[in-house]
Amino acid sequence: MKSHQLRDYLGLPLSAQGPSSERTEGEIDLHILSKVQAQYPGVSINTEVVEPSTEQISKYKELVAKTSNLENIKFTWHKETSSEYQNRMMEKKELQKWDFIHMIQMLYYVKDIPGTLKFFHSLLATGAKILITLVSGTSGWDKLWKKYGSHLPRDDLCQCVTSSDLMQMLDKLGIKYECYDLLSTMDISDCFIDGNENGDLLWDFLTETWNFSTTAPPDLKAEIMKDLQEPEFSVKKEGKVLFNNSLSFIVAEA
Repeated sequence: MKSHQLRDYLGLPLSAQGPSSERTEGEIDLHILSKVQAQYPGVSINTEVVEPSTEQISKYKELVAKTSNLENIKFTWHKETSSEYQNRMMEKKELQKWDFIHMIQMLYYVKDIPGTLKFFHSLLATGAKILITLVSGTSGWDKLWKKYGSHLPRDDLCQCVTSSDLMQMLDKLGIKYECYDLLSTMDISDCFIDGNENGDLLWDFLTETWNFSTTAPPDLKAEIMKDLQEPEFSVKKEGKVLFNNSLSFIVAEA
C-alpha cells in the first residue's frame, strides 16, 4: 500500500463463496475496507468488485447503502467472472495497477488457478499485496475431498483446492507469501440423525451433491458417515460432532 494515497482496491468475492461462507455478501469486503480506512483516514479509495451474479451484486449494493462512513469510497461493479475480467483487461494496452487485491473463497471456481494467480499478481503496484482466503490444508475438507472426491459426482464449476495446494502453486510461480490459519468448526451433528431435514441439507453441502442422503449408495454414505466422526475430520464435544472447518489466509507480496 502506498504511504500517502491508497487509490485502488480490487475485490473478487465471486458469487459462490465456498464451503465455509456464512456471511452476507460484501460483509467481509466492507470489514476489510473499514480497516483500510482506519489505517489511511480521509484517503480516497477506488474499489472495483468483480462478481458474476446479479443477485450477489444487488445484495452487496444494499449492504453498502445501509453502511455509514463510506463517503470516501467509490464502488465500481463488474458483473463478470475473474476470467472474463482478466480477458477484458488483457485487451487493454496498459494494465491498471492495484494497491490491494483480495480473493475471498473464490479460487475453487477458477479453472486455471496458477494462471489466475500469475495474472492478478502482475496487477500489484510496488509494495502491494493480495489476500487470499480459502479452506486450510489441515481442515476436514482437505481429507474429505482427497478421499472421496473421485466417488462423488462433480461438475466443472468447483475445484477441490486448499491452502496446501495453493502454497505449492505459489512456490512454483516464485511468489513470496505468508500463510495464517484460523481454527474453525461447523456443527454437523444433524447428519447422523436419520430423516433430519437440516442433516440432509448438510450432507448436500459437505458432498456438493443434490439429495445425497437419499440417492447415494448406502455403503458410500455409511463410510463417509463413519469417517466424519473420526478425529482427522471432526471433534466430539458436549454430544456434538464439530467438523474441522479451518480457514487459511494467504498474503502474497508484489
